[in-house]
Amino acid sequence: MKSPEEERRERWRLVLGEPAQEPLGVRLGDNERRMDRTLEALYDADPKAGREASMPHVSRWLGDIREYFPTPVVRVMQGDAIARLGLLKMLHQPEILETLEPDVELVATLLSLGRTLPQKTKETARRVVRKVVDDLERRLRAPTERAVRGALSRASRTRRPRTAEIDWDRTLRANLGNYLPERKSVVVDTLVGHGRKRSSLRDVVLCIDQSGSMATSVVYSSIFGAVLASLRAVTTRMVVFDTAVADLSEHLSDPVELLFGTQLGGGTDIAKALAYCQQVITRPAQTILVLITDLFEGGDAQRMLQHAAALVHGGVTVICLLALNDQGTPSHDPQHAARFAALGIPTFACTPDLFPELMAAALQRQDLTAWAARREIQVARPG
Repeated sequence: MKSPEEERRERWRLVLGEPAQEPLGVRLGDNERRMDRTLEALYDADPKAGREASMPHVSRWLGDIREYFPTPVVRVMQGDAIARLGLLKMLHQPEILETLEPDVELVATLLSLGRTLPQKTKETARRVVRKVVDDLERRLRAPTERAVRGALSRASRTRRPRTAEIDWDRTLRANLGNYLPERKSVVVDTLVGHGRKRSSLRDVVLCIDQSGSMATSVVYSSIFGAVLASLRAVTTRMVVFDTAVADLSEHLSDPVELLFGTQLGGGTDIAKALAYCQQVITRPAQTILVLITDLFEGGDAQRMLQHAAALVHGGVTVICLLALNDQGTPSHDPQHAARFAALGIPTFACTPDLFPELMAAALQRQDLTAWAARREIQVARPG
């Protein structure tokens, strides 16, 4: 049985590598030596040699790290291997893809490879993407539906409902103070209604930058777009852009098809994307536009700000998310962020777990800058 001090020294030996063995006075057991070899193959390898690594060797290594390390560590090591050892070409092999631990970063990498994937690998890539999408949808669907439906239910109640729209349970609760004991009845002077049920109550437009730096945000946006599109009370549109604009709304029923409809990389023209959104928004006062971008504008920055201002002045609720992922606030253009904030557009990064709550707050027309501040989210300040 190892003492806590021995375990601590052993962990440091694995982190620091073989040169630390003698100073730390550590002798690794058989299992720890195998772990050490997998770490050494990645972090002590010559990157040039890594690029020429054989496929069987890489497959064995991927199997080893899954055996010796927990899943979160495996995902980090996979990402490091792709970045350090130039294994992108290896992802063209279905045999390699089959051995990888699927996660959002891997999906983003596969999408960035896009049309360069050979036909024999595309079906395997789709299976990997489908698994990650299904897992994410299971995790994110329920909280999103609860938050949005709850917000819309509160937003849709009206005090002048038609007979068919009266919510009798809430109406009775609202009038309990008017109960007449002698008549054993409630005098109703306030009616509470469900609101109109047949038409959508809000329009949501997700406008997503598909430049390479926004890859994981594109993945999460697609999941949320599919969930929102399944809610009858919301009309959802999904627009992606680089230097061109593509409306992928018709693919929202299948987020995997939607993701393969994106093309990560290329330039950025936010002004063109906002101009397109202006054209398709028909109910400004009932519309929430979520612009997901790092604000590095490759087009006309002045036009970008003009379109953003026009949307706000027209009554659209505009939100700018610098990222929709778990990595925190990314590199972004701080000057443009400050100018968006000056237009009254809340500008900050958001995690996927908080996105349902953010949408609920937007649907209820809450102060989103205050909402973000309460959650200790760094918000861009006017400048």
